Amino acid sequence: MQRFVLWGKYCENAIEKRTPFRQKHLDRLATLKQQGLLITLGPTKCSKYVFGIFEISSVYELRKLIEADVYWKEGIWISYEVYPWTQAF
Repeated sequence: MQRFVLWGKYCENAIEKRTPFRQKHLDRLATLKQQGLLITLGPTKCSKYVFGIFEISSVYELRKLIEADVYWKEGIWISYEVYPWTQAF
């Protein structure tokens, strides 16, 4: 397993637009956390960006995981980048 960081961008008015999908999204995140795939994930204070840390087998698998999320499918997340990450401390 490798660790990766995710930086993504939310759509305009994301807080309002995410409302009908929020519980489904949070339930899925809880499952990913229980499975050990998700370390942490959340918005920046300005709610323009999403940041996450994942532990998963490959970038390909992480991209599939991200693009299966209701926030991606419904256009709440509009772009993202993934970087391999080495935790120093």
